[in-house]
Amino acid sequence: MTDMRLPLYQRLRDDMLARIAAGEWAPGTAIPTEAELTKHYGVAMGTLRRAVDTLVQDGLMERSQGRGTFIRRPNFDGSLFRFFRHVDDKGERRVPTGRVLTRREEVASSGVANALGLSKNDPVIYLERVRQIEGRNIFHERIWLSTSRFAPLLAIAPADFGNLLYPFYEEQCGQLIGAAQETLSVDTADQDTAKVLDIAPGQPVIMIERIAKGYDGTPLEYRRSTGDAQPFRYRIDIS
Repeated sequence: MTDMRLPLYQRLRDDMLARIAAGEWAPGTAIPTEAELTKHYGVAMGTLRRAVDTLVQDGLMERSQGRGTFIRRPNFDGSLFRFFRHVDDKGERRVPTGRVLTRREEVASSGVANALGLSKNDPVIYLERVRQIEGRNIFHERIWLSTSRFAPLLAIAPADFGNLLYPFYEEQCGQLIGAAQETLSVDTADQDTAKVLDIAPGQPVIMIERIAKGYDGTPLEYRRSTGDAQPFRYRIDIS
């Protein structure tokens, strides 16, 4: 329910986010024109533009000169490819493919429940996944999703999951991922990760924990991506 105490432009912004989250405005498509939106909402042009400006600044929309304003589909592999550099003999970057190994339903641990905004022991779908380059496992991923939002995935065999999960979520469950929060940490490989990555148990690994959210800010996916620390590189330019 809209909080009428909020400024009008912010209420407008929230309504636009709700339309995106509901699938009314799909990622990659243009929103209606400013004239159409001011008429629809009954607001001044300045109010509308301020609402759209906040969505552009948040990276949820982008303006294209002469074409309009579009719903942006974020690149969620950026962190993996920014920190883990995998190149071929010619020095060209290689992009891993994804394969789901396991899909099952379980009860949420306290950590998973907290990440997804659920109650402990609520049902969740667990996915175990690997990212590969030329058949070699590069990342070991553990993923949790709320069963209430992603129930159709329980009827799909692991081998039939798409290479890119976020478009697959959208296609199969109508759930759109619009933003994510990531935390990077150093850990050691447990038995399962060591086996998947073909490294020794206890060897240093880099873990990227991600909470992916819908366009309305609802937590939708909790993911832990683990990779061998050997190819990990961190670079920042300071000026």
